[in-house]
Amino acid sequence: MNRNPLIPFLLIAIFGIGLMFLFSFKGIGDREELASGGEEEQTEDVASASPEEIYTKSCISCHGQNYEGGAGPALAGIGDKLSADDIKETIKSGKGIMPAGLVPDEKLDEMAKWVSEIK
Repeated sequence: MNRNPLIPFLLIAIFGIGLMFLFSFKGIGDREELASGGEEEQTEDVASASPEEIYTKSCISCHGQNYEGGAGPALAGIGDKLSADDIKETIKSGKGIMPAGLVPDEKLDEMAKWVSEIK
């Protein structure tokens, strides 16, 4: 009447390995859809967004909800220290830990003007 205690562990292992192969093949089949789907939607969203929306999506985590700074510098009053062209260049090419390309080129002027007017 004694059962082998290894059988449940063996069945679980076989089931797990089978699921691993199933998910791997499913991922290979969806690879192109997953790779292209997210970027196109994000690019379209950012291209039609206002500077405030871009700030909320890309900048708020470093510059703070009230532009007070954090990991990045405070943006309140930065228009008094830097020109709109300097701000535009920083947004375009990045500086320090700030990555380049967070704002699309067609929105750079609008974003730089908006940032320079933050008080």
